[in-house]
Amino acid sequence: MQVTETLSEGLKRGFTVVVPAADIETRRVARLTDLGRTLRLPGFRPGKVPLPVVRQRYGTAVTAEVLEESVNRATQQVLSERGLRPAMQPKVDVISKDLGLGTVADLEFNIELELLPEIELPDFAAIALTRMKAEVADDTVDKTLGDIATRNRAYEDIPPDELGERGAAKGEMVVVDYIGRIDGTEFAGGNANDVTIEVGGEGFIPGFTDQLEGLRPGETRNIDATFPDPYQAPDLAGKAARFEIAAKKIQRVVPTPVDDALAQKLGVASLDELRRNLTRRIQIEYDQLARLRLKRELLDRLAELVSFAVPQTMVDTEFDQIWQRLEADRKEGRVEDDDKDKDDDTLRAEYRAIAERRVRLGLLLAEIGRSNNITVSPDEMMRAMQTEAARFPGQEAAVIDFFRKNPRSADTLRGPIFEDKVIDFVLELAKTTEQVVTPEELAKDPGVA
Repeated sequence: MQVTETLSEGLKRGFTVVVPAADIETRRVARLTDLGRTLRLPGFRPGKVPLPVVRQRYGTAVTAEVLEESVNRATQQVLSERGLRPAMQPKVDVISKDLGLGTVADLEFNIELELLPEIELPDFAAIALTRMKAEVADDTVDKTLGDIATRNRAYEDIPPDELGERGAAKGEMVVVDYIGRIDGTEFAGGNANDVTIEVGGEGFIPGFTDQLEGLRPGETRNIDATFPDPYQAPDLAGKAARFEIAAKKIQRVVPTPVDDALAQKLGVASLDELRRNLTRRIQIEYDQLARLRLKRELLDRLAELVSFAVPQTMVDTEFDQIWQRLEADRKEGRVEDDDKDKDDDTLRAEYRAIAERRVRLGLLLAEIGRSNNITVSPDEMMRAMQTEAARFPGQEAAVIDFFRKNPRSADTLRGPIFEDKVIDFVLELAKTTEQVVTPEELAKDPGVA
């Protein structure tokens, strides 16, 4: 095999490879001979089909198979002999080949690839970080209990003799049927029956529930409201609609006491146990948020400490994924406020910088893991598959089987586990100081002053 280097520029490498015709012919004859030993053709004894007959019938297919195998084998040999670590699958372009049945010509092809960069790991012990710690306050648990009681509240009809001539007041509930129209035409999702709505409450189009005040059972009223922009249904965003409301009855809220009965309704023995469970759950949420803050700070520090060239093919791939999500969000009317007034050239430059940072940090974490023998164990993968499978009741076995048969899909589970293990490894070495903060300080975006 003859190999000529044609490109050596930064991380880019290029080679022209020539595999002699004799090597190709030797492999082709061997493959045809093996095939002849297993063929069953009319007029020939099993396994005794002459080579010329096998060549005539299967020569083209076997030659294509041998050529593909030769390209793959030669490419791997070029990489291994030179100790090259490709960032992505090398691009192979076959220059000359012969799929005929006669004499096979030399196989010539080009290889183009980008290498993984050489990465010098920073001194992790020199990294100073702050781990935030927030404790669950009693009033936070009280508020959560109050929210639970509100969600479990009951309603009772207000009798006609008690209502008298008055209509629904703010905070009361009206049970209605309604039909929504835009420019006189009903629209999808705009009709409903027996809907309970709080007068002046939230959850509907702004201004909708306020106009229910004073509505009496048996009364029909038209109210106007405008859908916000953006809106979850883009075809309705910003449009004015008229709703025909038919009131059926008025109800009042029956407060639910925060007591043992509420706890038992939720499957817990007592209010004290419910409080303990809520405290643990909220503390877990705080701790998870604190870890995210710490991880973000660590990645920022690592990004500051390392500087190495990154393979542009990897950056291109990451950028394309980001841009596709951005365009999908645009179609759905979901655009970040910071991006609304920027032109595409500005956005492309900013998101390409984000893509390059992600690739650089990803390569750094991978190198930290490789250098320190950090791996994801089969047990860890099984737990991750079981957790994912639990999201699909009744299909658990099929989900696990899918991941076992699809390595690329399994990598979507392996990647986050590997990253967390690398982060934990670095955190063990870094200088971390704990700081007690309020939940509000913990939740605050660190980028906001």
